[in-house]
Amino acid sequence: MDKPKIGISIGDVNGIGLEIIIKTLTDSMIFNYCIPIVYGHTKVASFYRRVTEVGELNFNVIDHPSKAQYKRANMINCWEEDVKIEPGIPNKEVGKFAFASLERATADLINGDIDALVTAPINKDTIQSEDFNFPGHTEYLQDRDGAAESLMFLVSDTLRVGVVTGHIPVNKVSASITTEKILTKLKLMNTSLREDFWIRKPKIAVLGLNPHASDNGLIGHEEQDIIIPAIDEARANDILAFGPYPADGFFANASYMQFDAVLAMYHDQGLIPFKQIAFESGVNFTAGLKFVRTSPDHGTAYDIAGKNQASEISFREALFTALHIARNRKEGAELSENPLQFTKLQRDRD
Repeated sequence: MDKPKIGISIGDVNGIGLEIIIKTLTDSMIFNYCIPIVYGHTKVASFYRRVTEVGELNFNVIDHPSKAQYKRANMINCWEEDVKIEPGIPNKEVGKFAFASLERATADLINGDIDALVTAPINKDTIQSEDFNFPGHTEYLQDRDGAAESLMFLVSDTLRVGVVTGHIPVNKVSASITTEKILTKLKLMNTSLREDFWIRKPKIAVLGLNPHASDNGLIGHEEQDIIIPAIDEARANDILAFGPYPADGFFANASYMQFDAVLAMYHDQGLIPFKQIAFESGVNFTAGLKFVRTSPDHGTAYDIAGKNQASEISFREALFTALHIARNRKEGAELSENPLQFTKLQRDRD
């Protein structure tokens, strides 16, 4: 009965969020590992339950996570008004419902009422308001956590990729990269690999910014002036960082298989190869926060929303990754609180 409570925000009402949530929760195996709590509204869920044609999936409606039932899909209604559902159509009006779901789920996460949060995709434009003025989930959750920094960390069984700069224009990437920022991201990544994934001595590959990692300064200066000093400083801090590597050859030659994680300099440099290699099984994890948050590695997919074509694989992976990390953190904390007593061995001198 002592199973983690996993909160689920529904994302954009007109996207594929509730489709993949319902398809995931239809598999009763999920209830053997966690207690899922969806933050949304039963009327919207009923619409997408008909879309997905999954048969019976009755939500247990509650008003607080403490009332969640074991082996049931639980639902917290986050608003009262009716919603005009138009699958596949971006709509500013429904953006407020995406935020209502996220806000309530995040509040319960911070209060410790749920053990982890899995977020379905939002539309980063339609969700914007006076209360949500962020480029995406990552920045909002970092702000709510009060963390100075966080790490967008894409993870799968075969590849883990973090980024130094996230949701910013490409023309601002170079000016945003500093030795201190790279070192901060390397420290966050190293700590996450050790504490969240239990990798004792992680090896991290660092990508260059310029083509061919600048060819010793022929194509740009960032590698020599910024990235290499950051790698050297990281190694002085007992972080096994290597590079910088040219991004194209690094992924083409599958060099990532030799490392526990890869630090890319900007969003597309890391996410394009990651999605090519691990699109269906990939998970977006926000590392460096006090709480656990994951999401599927895709967007709202308006082109297939409401057509019962969306795959739930990435969302299911996100749920189990959140569960895995939450358990690792809990067990690690318990081990730290009750360490084995150190006893110095002595030779007998008979």
